[in-house]
Amino acid sequence: MARIHPTALVDATAELAEDVEVGAYSIVGPHVTIGPESRVGPHVVLAGRTRIGARNRVFQFASIGEIPQDRKYGGEPTTTTIGDDNVFRECVTIHAGTVQDRGDTTIGNGNLFLAYSHVAHDCVVGNETIFSNNAQIAGHVKIGDWVVLGAYAGVHQFCRIGAHAMVAAYAKIVQDVPPFVMVAGDPPQPHGINSEGLKRRGFSPEDILEIRRAYKTLYRQGLTLDDARSAIARAAEGAPALAPLVEFLGVPGRGILR
Repeated sequence: MARIHPTALVDATAELAEDVEVGAYSIVGPHVTIGPESRVGPHVVLAGRTRIGARNRVFQFASIGEIPQDRKYGGEPTTTTIGDDNVFRECVTIHAGTVQDRGDTTIGNGNLFLAYSHVAHDCVVGNETIFSNNAQIAGHVKIGDWVVLGAYAGVHQFCRIGAHAMVAAYAKIVQDVPPFVMVAGDPPQPHGINSEGLKRRGFSPEDILEIRRAYKTLYRQGLTLDDARSAIARAAEGAPALAPLVEFLGVPGRGILR
């Protein structure tokens, strides 16, 4: 039997695993699903059509699955999908999707959202990311696995940030950030690769060397983007670690931050 505080309001259509905890004065809306071993703190709002996986923890005053902040939204039954093992700290806000895009805001597994961070409508967040305090992403943004966003970092709508990238505090991202790259400053500029993060995640010295060479190809040799893309694709034939970078550069977006 789920442990629900007497002051919490849980809609009759919500589905909670038997060991879910819901704290004081929290609201669980219609058609919300919460997986096993998840804990919802006090004063939390989980809006309708939100699916939350296992072992998630939601702290006080967070709001997940509320309608999007989009003038085009007309009350359509859009959704929010949360994976497993995520942590949402105080006052985090996650908004549902829109029918003009995916119709769903998707968050993967093992992510850490610090206080006041925000994920807007139709975003896709991968696995093992960190959103530092007040990091904010606008609608339609895609965040790859293991990305770190510093405090007060802001990401423009439709941007992509590739896997293992790191965005420094207060950076304002208006173009795509390739995998592995560290970005800082205003306007933001590339500052090498996230080598320390790659070491912690088990990348070999040889892989890190190949990624560093690819970074120099993209940013230090004065090549056009097309020429740099072709050179990195050739290098990737003997360096599988470069595959995420090749894939990322092959997808059109808002332009690569250079």
